[in-house]
Amino acid sequence: MNILAAGLHLLHVLLPALALSALLAPAMVRWRRGPGRPQGARWKSLLWGWLLLSVLGGVVMLAGLWWHGRDGLLSTYAALVLVLGTAVAIRRSL
Repeated sequence: MNILAAGLHLLHVLLPALALSALLAPAMVRWRRGPGRPQGARWKSLLWGWLLLSVLGGVVMLAGLWWHGRDGLLSTYAALVLVLGTAVAIRRSL
């Protein structure tokens, strides 16, 4: 396997985590308005939320790949939804 094929395979392993993170990131951000809050702070917090969820989801996907020895198993996807949903719920409760 050459470097391009390996990179594409890694991207395809991480793609479900990136997509679910993009869907859940707006739920993680508190959209507050205030006189002292700059306009760009909303998008910055959205980006940080997406980044945090992406890293967390990537760890789950790579752990599932390591545990099962192959990717694309339903238990890995269930763990991804459980972990990212729990992270969003914890963030919303703070």
